[in-house]
Amino acid sequence: MSTDIIDLRSDTVTKPTPAMRAAMASAEVGDDVYSEDPTINRLEARAAEIFGREASIFVPTGSMGNQIALRLHTTQGQEVVCESRSHVMDWEMGMAAVFSGCQLRTVVGHRGILRWSDVEPALATTGLYYKAQTGLLWVENTHNMAGGTVTPLEVMREMVAGARSRGLPIHLDGARIFNAATALGTDVATLTEGFDTVNFCLSKGLCAPVGSLLVGSHAQIEQARRLRKALGGGMRQAGVLAAAGLIALEEMPHRLHEDHENAKLLATAVSCIDGLQIDPAEVETNIVIFRTECDAAQLVAAMKQQGVLASATGPRSVRLVTHHDVSTVACEQAAKRIAVAAAQQVSLA
Repeated sequence: MSTDIIDLRSDTVTKPTPAMRAAMASAEVGDDVYSEDPTINRLEARAAEIFGREASIFVPTGSMGNQIALRLHTTQGQEVVCESRSHVMDWEMGMAAVFSGCQLRTVVGHRGILRWSDVEPALATTGLYYKAQTGLLWVENTHNMAGGTVTPLEVMREMVAGARSRGLPIHLDGARIFNAATALGTDVATLTEGFDTVNFCLSKGLCAPVGSLLVGSHAQIEQARRLRKALGGGMRQAGVLAAAGLIALEEMPHRLHEDHENAKLLATAVSCIDGLQIDPAEVETNIVIFRTECDAAQLVAAMKQQGVLASATGPRSVRLVTHHDVSTVACEQAAKRIAVAAAQQVSLA
């Protein structure tokens, strides 16, 4: 096994930069449960400003931010309409039911992208007493399990307008919204305009060690603080984390195009490997999901032996994610190692 590991499992594996570590070491702190941590307060104010919202709240994880938003907008017994492979459906431990008493009504989007024509037939807002009513519309941009696909600005606006026409709140799981904005050549305030709440991560491509932020109105964020406490997210001297988050927010979005270029490079190289299939034109951001003729878990194990870490996302699909800690040269080397691993699996078949 190679000792030179190239970790492409996720952009969550990024390490804080030297500037982040220095900022964390010298961070001014206080008790955030009392809203007395000055670094947390600066981070929350800056996030709200960047997204054009009234307020924001720092949470330990994106899942917590999403679940707080879900609880804010719904009452027990309602449905949340979301894409069939969305993060809230697959990776948040059924918390829509556990914490908010809601069920998820899934709709299949085109490569993860939901349009109003997709979701409107799934909505129940007529007040029929014998049918669970829709309480919330949910969008994910970029869409993780669809391969980092980007919902275009005009579609985002269409979804917001549709939600308004039916009197529904709309939430954006924008874990990688800065990747989407980079791909579209716009800013996150423009891209997310009209969404009632937006949750985004600092700890993925932006390289902070911990944390996400939920943005919304003053009233929503005031209630979100109560819900965060209920979920065990009332942190104390969390300014040591917020210090890294401020650097992530201000500096790291400007380099995300590098990750996108490296993902395209990887996809192009993988498309030339026998037994693996991907259309490089479908790679829009920093996620590459390719199909394999052999067992995906076995291929991932073979790749690990070659020094490349990846994730099986299905019986015949593998995900690679580019990020700050993997250079262009490392991506080129990873492609060569993947070719070796794939050839080994073909020989064993």
